[in-house]
Amino acid sequence: MMFQTDEPLAIPLWINGHAYLTLAPAFQDVRNPASGVVLRRTPLCGHGEAQKAVEAAQDALTLWATQTRDARANLLSALGAALSEYAGHFARLIVEETGVDSEAAEAEVSGAIELLIGNAAGKAAAEATRPGVVGIVGNSAAPLLGPLQWAVPALRAGATVVIKPNPATPSAIFALAELTGRCAFPGGVFSILHGGEAAVEGLRRVSGVKLLTA
Repeated sequence: MMFQTDEPLAIPLWINGHAYLTLAPAFQDVRNPASGVVLRRTPLCGHGEAQKAVEAAQDALTLWATQTRDARANLLSALGAALSEYAGHFARLIVEETGVDSEAAEAEVSGAIELLIGNAAGKAAAEATRPGVVGIVGNSAAPLLGPLQWAVPALRAGATVVIKPNPATPSAIFALAELTGRCAFPGGVFSILHGGEAAVEGLRRVSGVKLLTA
């Protein structure tokens, strides 16, 4: 899990089921909006890292898509249960990176838990997703729940996902990726690519990726 240290550290990518460090050409400071303190740094990646994330997602497709829908739903429910155990930690990550109050952050985490366990609907369009690689561009307004509203229905349908969070608010969704490893998700099913427009353009340039915006 992500914890604050005395020095701001670069947050890794999550590719093929594990943290992935890269020598990005530049980094963006992740600041607490209230205090201005630099919490960590986000690598601003491009086409090369996008290609690696998509290749891992493509390699995972056959295994993931051939599991039953119930098996995939059970893994997502297990992820929701794991998230509920760390709900307070995730809410704090959201508060410190977005500046929202604790109540709003807790509500976002609760919504993510309900979505993963299957008690809430995601984006309707994602329900029709066919097995393939789905790229999801996150935003800073809902850094955890926003991308999950696309990702969860796509994952249930047998697709694999590469999420590119907003570089100012990357930590909650990265911490969730860490939990996918604890919940025995196959490597490549749920990946995190960091960066700005160059990373989005990298996803656009890779053949076979359906790109969605949270």
